[in-house]
Amino acid sequence: MAVMRFSGFSDDLARQLKVTLGFSLPLIASNLAQSSKHLTDAVMLGRYGVDELAAGVLGGTVFMIIFIVGSGFGMAAVPLASAARGAGLTWRVRRVVRMSLWLTFLFWLAMITPMLFVEELLLLFGQQDLVADLAGEYMLVALWGILPAMTVMVLKSFFMALGRPRVIFWATLIGAVLNIPANYAFIFGNWGAPELGIKGAAIATIAAHGVSLLIMLLHLATRSAYRRYELFRRFWTPDWPCFREVFRLGWPISLTLTAETGFFAICSIMMGWISTENLAAHGIALESAAFVFMIYLGISNAATAQVGFATGSCDRAALTLAAKAAVLLTLAAATSVVIVFLCFPEILVLAFLDRDSSQAAAVLAIGITLIQLAAAFQIGDAMQVVALGLLRGMSDTRMPMIIATISYTIIGVPTSYVLGFVLGFGGTGVWIGFIVGLGIAAILLFLRFRILLAEFSPHA
Repeated sequence: MAVMRFSGFSDDLARQLKVTLGFSLPLIASNLAQSSKHLTDAVMLGRYGVDELAAGVLGGTVFMIIFIVGSGFGMAAVPLASAARGAGLTWRVRRVVRMSLWLTFLFWLAMITPMLFVEELLLLFGQQDLVADLAGEYMLVALWGILPAMTVMVLKSFFMALGRPRVIFWATLIGAVLNIPANYAFIFGNWGAPELGIKGAAIATIAAHGVSLLIMLLHLATRSAYRRYELFRRFWTPDWPCFREVFRLGWPISLTLTAETGFFAICSIMMGWISTENLAAHGIALESAAFVFMIYLGISNAATAQVGFATGSCDRAALTLAAKAAVLLTLAAATSVVIVFLCFPEILVLAFLDRDSSQAAAVLAIGITLIQLAAAFQIGDAMQVVALGLLRGMSDTRMPMIIATISYTIIGVPTSYVLGFVLGFGGTGVWIGFIVGLGIAAILLFLRFRILLAEFSPHA
């Protein structure tokens, strides 16, 4: 894989590794806490029933697609605000964040209507009636949690641009911790709460995101360090040039995320064509892979902020060091995950299952195979997301969008379908498509980064 050349482990690189790790750890912890909300939902729904788990996979996938795609405008704030801070333009940081919030809200308004018809859409794609009905029930409640979740993403971008990741960690952690008792209460009807099943998981999701948002807003309001940014000053006053710039950078990010999340979503639908057990096992393996992906994403987020700052400061040496450190840390993390997935697949799957269920044995057998396949795409998945982070730091989003579309939509999805259904490999074939799509994306994205790094001018 064409990643980068390392000319030696210099003292500068060692220092940069320490800085990047220090920046990444709170972001990784925050991302893991964020992912644990969905992991908790899956574990508890799996204990409630396999049908509910399968529906939670589909409903949660729809939720995450809308959330991730809408987060593109929040993510666009990281390189723009980081570069503005690097150039000493405090007023521009404020305007970037403000316009990012505007675009996030407009996206949510546009998505309300589609979210009301999730059941019909799933039936249209051939899902079983009961599973589609339960997933529709989930989304009718969960749609109200998407706006606070996306708003958290914008504020997260602001804190990352300022190099203050700890508040992100604490806000997300507290929300994730709250999600556990909320799920326990509302899914199963404990502590006097009504037994709501899959709707209870949706209520817990809303509460978790709402609390995280409240903590971030309180932190902004009570810390003097943020007063000079006056983040909500004249909030309703537009800055149309900045609006267009955030949109210009954000919509390719959204489409890039659409290509990737759509790839996984389409494969979830394919697994539902096979059987409920295959879909449930797919959900378990995918939740496990998504959970560890948050480690790579945290490093990628840190890389975006650091590269954005170096770009704004016109510092090529700092940019290169930040990239090298991010790649090394990501490779180390991915290698560790591969070892865990290969050595302990049964333990990971059983954590989601009620062993007394009549479907547990079938789900376990399928899940072990899928966890092992997940190990095979960890390096590709890790490298593609860190490459995206580096490119976003250089405000390059359109070419990554094209690369993602080619890798996932044109190559990955057809590969999964042909292997899974035409050649008859079933769920295994569908998951081999992940290995192919993510691997190609990683190679092409790093080639793109090397080209831009070679062209970067310190005086640009």
